Formats: sequence, C-alpha cells, structure tokens
Amino acid sequence: MSFAGISTFLGFMKGFNILLVFLFGFFTCLAQQEVDNSLSKFYGDEFKITELSSKDDVMKQFASMPVADSLNLQFKTKVKEVCKVKGCWMIVELPEGEQAMVRFKDYGFFMPADILEKEVVLNGLAFVEEMSVGDQQHYAKDGGKTEEEIAKITTPKRTYSFEASGVLVPN
Repeated sequence: MSFAGISTFLGFMKGFNILLVFLFGFFTCLAQQEVDNSLSKFYGDEFKITELSSKDDVMKQFASMPVADSLNLQFKTKVKEVCKVKGCWMIVELPEGEQAMVRFKDYGFFMPADILEKEVVLNGLAFVEEMSVGDQQHYAKDGGKTEEEIAKITTPKRTYSFEASGVLVPN
C-alpha cells in the first residue's frame, strides 16, 4: 500500500470514528430520556396528557362553576397536603392562595405521603361542592390538625374538589 492509500484509509477511519462517537452520544441521550420517563409513576389509571389546563384556567372554571356541576380536565399542580392515615386524599395548590381537595375515583388507589411540594398531573373531574362541618372536621383530623383547630370548624364551606381517575408524578 502506498503512502497516499494509507493516508486515505486513515482519513476514512477518522471520519468513521467521529460518526461512531456521534451515534453513541445520540443513542445515549435517547436511552437517558427513556430512563427519565420511566421514573415517572402513575397512580390509578394511566392516561395520555391531551390538553393540560393551566392552574389559572382551572381556577377561573372553578370560580364560575355552580355546585353539582363538573368538568373533565387535566392540570399540573403542586401537592400541599396528603392524608397522613393512608393517602386517601390530597390538597393541591391553585392560584391566589386557593386549594382543591382531591379524592380518588372509587377509592381505587392512594397516594404516598412523601409527595408534599411535588408537581403532579391530575386527570379526572373538577367540581364544586358544599363541604359539611363533619366532613371538614374528618379531613382535618386525617390531616393531623389539633383538637383546637378542628373545634374551630363550625360552618359548611364551598370547596373546589377533584375526583382523580389517575395521577402522574413526574420525576
């Protein structure tokens, strides 16, 4: 083989090695993305995110919704409180300091207590209800409130509620 032939061969090998490094990096990124997606966890029914409402839109819908009406939607929010007894409800953040009480369809699943302050995507029915004094006190007790705090609950309250058929906890 001549010097020119060796030089051409080495040039080809250099280009080939660069291509291999590029492909290795590309597939490594794809594999990492799949690992990140697999770290997300569904509770309840798995769902595809189709139309994610903003918290502001959800708040506007809650504010104008009459009691006993409901709306199917998906939205991303932050968990503010979880039932300490068994994870059978949670309270999530809405704009302007408001919150929504989330329960789970047919009590078919529960949430872990370690998701406080985590972002979640909820899928299900939003509705407004009048919560009785007894129910408010029950949830306050499950939430770990003191007897004094529970005793201060004396009137029914208009609440923003959500029945989740599924919850996605992204990582």
